[in-house]
Amino acid sequence: MSTHAAARVAAPTRREQILREAARLFAERGFHGVGVDEIGAAVGISGPGLYRHFPGKDAMLAELLVGISERLLEGGRLRVAEDEARGDGSPEALLDALIEGHIDFALDDRPLITLHDRELDRLRDTDRKRVRRLQREYVEVWVGVVRALYPSLPENRARVTVHAVFGLLNSTPHLARPDALPGRAATAALLHRLARGAFAAAEPS
Repeated sequence: MSTHAAARVAAPTRREQILREAARLFAERGFHGVGVDEIGAAVGISGPGLYRHFPGKDAMLAELLVGISERLLEGGRLRVAEDEARGDGSPEALLDALIEGHIDFALDDRPLITLHDRELDRLRDTDRKRVRRLQREYVEVWVGVVRALYPSLPENRARVTVHAVFGLLNSTPHLARPDALPGRAATAALLHRLARGAFAAAEPS
């Protein structure tokens, strides 16, 4: 088993459990609608016990939003590096890998999308700027791959299309109730086709 696979199956730490439940509750009821005691109850510890892990809700929110921005960027860069290391990769396969990775996020971390939409402005200025910087770098990873596959696509048009595809993929919290979607695999396949279609449509005729 690879290091990445082992990490995926490892049991979450208490800190990770707290963050997961905080994300769910913040997304469902809003940041100010959730108390520390409720987050503690969701993971089986007292509210004051949370302060051994986080100084408060603001720190949880910052770690959630900064953390997912870091993970998306790291994942994108890793896919590019793996493609370059193989030496025989193709821009098309790399774009497919980027899309698949983002779809995994969009389907498995819906509360974080909701949190970003609703609560980003609650972050401290330094944390908010960090999130924005990480997101810009993530976009540029995609722009480079898209332009390698579609060389005639101008850089600004490629960047607009990447943002549009992110909007499409990040719409998952608004599509329907999770149990009303056609199943994870079918939803992932549909999102992938739509994303590829958007990039193909952006190419100058």
